[in-house]
Amino acid sequence: MKLRVLGCSGGIGGRYLRTTSFLVDHDILVDAGTGVGDLSLAELVLIDHVFVTHSHLDHVACIPFLVDTVGDMRNRPLTVHATEATLEILRNHLFNWSIWPDFSQIPNPDSPFLRYEPLRLGQTVEVGNRSFRALPARHTVPAVGYELDSGAGSLVFTGDTTTNDALWKVVNRISDLRYLIIETAFSNRQRRLAVASKHLCPSMLAGELAKLEHSPEIYVTHLKPGQIELTMQEIEEGIGEFKPRMLQNNMVFEF
Repeated sequence: MKLRVLGCSGGIGGRYLRTTSFLVDHDILVDAGTGVGDLSLAELVLIDHVFVTHSHLDHVACIPFLVDTVGDMRNRPLTVHATEATLEILRNHLFNWSIWPDFSQIPNPDSPFLRYEPLRLGQTVEVGNRSFRALPARHTVPAVGYELDSGAGSLVFTGDTTTNDALWKVVNRISDLRYLIIETAFSNRQRRLAVASKHLCPSMLAGELAKLEHSPEIYVTHLKPGQIELTMQEIEEGIGEFKPRMLQNNMVFEF
């Protein structure tokens, strides 16, 4: 199983700042932020599944463009996996004919370009020999993280979340955990904003990692532009013993 980082920024503002999206092998996306736009047309056509953590625009912005661009080049619909609460938001506020056409009805309801597949917290979805399990997340909208399991090893992506005891109870039972990708959106000087928006800052990250009972490689994602250096400095000074590294575009994880 191979995961390639297409985007991992908390915003835009330069050629290397793309919002959250990961390409798994050649056919699956985990979130579909602006990083998807850097894929070639040939790569876009191959994507069959999108696993969505939550409905915020920086995680779903490219789903409408993806399905619009390659829908008529494919012989099957693009499947969007998410909780029912997230799918309801996408149906009502994105694919609603006002913001974007409803591609679950185009070209016709019996053979659409887009289909929705609801999943439940804790549910595992098998795609070939790859497993995707929805993990607990706490954010301002309904949200999940994901465990990606190849059978030989696992990667956990927290999605957007704040302090979350329920997550660690699950993660600590993953015996073959190799990689942990965890968000830290704000610096400590903006802790109040992190709390209000249900994100993490370095001091909060320290408290969360103290609950971790394994020793995976740890990567920090969703850093806000303009605060990247400060936030990573605070992480190094405050929780350097965990050796968290900054996630960057085009990193590849094999597990």
